[in-house]
Amino acid sequence: MSEQFLYFLQQMFNGVTLGSTYALIAIGYTMVYGIIGMINFAHGEVYMIGSYVSFMIIAALMMMGIDTSWLLVAAGFIGAIIIASAYG
Repeated sequence: MSEQFLYFLQQMFNGVTLGSTYALIAIGYTMVYGIIGMINFAHGEVYMIGSYVSFMIIAALMMMGIDTSWLLVAAGFIGAIIIASAYG
C-alpha cells in the first residue's frame, strides 16, 4: 500500500474516533437537558478529568515498560461487567 493511502486511512480512523467522542458528549448533554431542562456545564468537566487521568495512568505505565494495550482492553471489559451488573 502506498504511504498516502495509509495516511488517508489513519486520518479516517482519527476522524471517526473524534466524532464518536463528540457524539457521546452531545448525547450526555441532551440527556441531562431532557431530564432537568437546563444545561449542566459540569458535564464537560467530568469528561476532561477522565481524559487527563487516563492519559496520566497510560503515560506512567508506558514509562515503566508495561504494554498498555491488553491492560486497557481488560480494564474496559471488567468495567463493563461491573456497570452491567450494577444496572441489572
